[in-house]
Amino acid sequence: MSNVFLHNICLQRESKSYIDSLYAILTAAGLFQGPKYMLSGLTGMAFKMSVHEHLLPLSVSAYGQWGNEHKPAVTNLGLLSEIDGGRTRHPTFRWYQEQAVIAVKQSLDRGVGAIYWIPEFGVIQGYDDADQVFYVQDGWNAESQVVLYDNFGLNFTPFWYYETFGDRVAIALQDMVLESLRLAIQDWHTPYKTLPNTDIASGKLAHTFLREGLHGGAYDTGGAVYILDAYAVSRTEIRDYLRDVQGMWPQLLGALNCYEEIVKMLPNMMCCMQENQGVRQIDSDRIAELVAELGVAEVLEDQAIRLFQVISKRYPDRKRTTLPRWGAHSPR
Repeated sequence: MSNVFLHNICLQRESKSYIDSLYAILTAAGLFQGPKYMLSGLTGMAFKMSVHEHLLPLSVSAYGQWGNEHKPAVTNLGLLSEIDGGRTRHPTFRWYQEQAVIAVKQSLDRGVGAIYWIPEFGVIQGYDDADQVFYVQDGWNAESQVVLYDNFGLNFTPFWYYETFGDRVAIALQDMVLESLRLAIQDWHTPYKTLPNTDIASGKLAHTFLREGLHGGAYDTGGAVYILDAYAVSRTEIRDYLRDVQGMWPQLLGALNCYEEIVKMLPNMMCCMQENQGVRQIDSDRIAELVAELGVAEVLEDQAIRLFQVISKRYPDRKRTTLPRWGAHSPR
């Protein structure tokens, strides 16, 4: 019987829950140095935006098949990661659950936490074989939650997911920045990432879903606030990220100016919300104003993406132009 508890992991909810979790784990393990917005930018996660047609709160973490989205993100940092997940209804789930428990414990034994779908994403920071439990931080509560080994992966959603991390190789900062721009371009021009379902839009189309959802009026009130809060944080992260790297290419200054303008609009967008009995919601009298500002912000972001494309075209992109010998397949 053994136990491990990584006291130096501190999860703070500030960004997307995946980035919050990743940052807590990597900084505690000495695998990343720098502010959180740099991690969000370099991984391309800051650029991801997804919106359900009824503005449900699940929109914020429904930016695609998580393995397909997270693997390129951490690969761009030079990190080895092991990901597994799926649906708990699958008959093989119990077998995968047993293997996941072993893998997470091995990672904790190495002093590295694991990302875990609670939901949303959180951090497994310890385990105790005597009680057969994991200790999980959700970022909302000061105390860790307890998850039984037998309940690993079980939650009120049909999905389970975990991710562990290994060693890191050094990648030149310019190469990481270039790939992050390409991830941003890819996200912007991919309208649906959860096919065959088309009720959740990504990238440029997500902005349309957000505006049409607000304008139509039949939206989830809590979800609308959550989406706009996430939008404000991510666009501020992008602005801060581009400030730090804009000296690499002249076009980045133009892109930075676009996001500077978007961030200047955010305070007024946030003022389009009001508090009613302790609950924030969109002010119905200011929806038209909010929708108009979101439209302007979309145009600015589209200009920034075009500038990213100018930079990208100057360099070979072997990841997207080399066909593997076993063929190609569509995103799933």
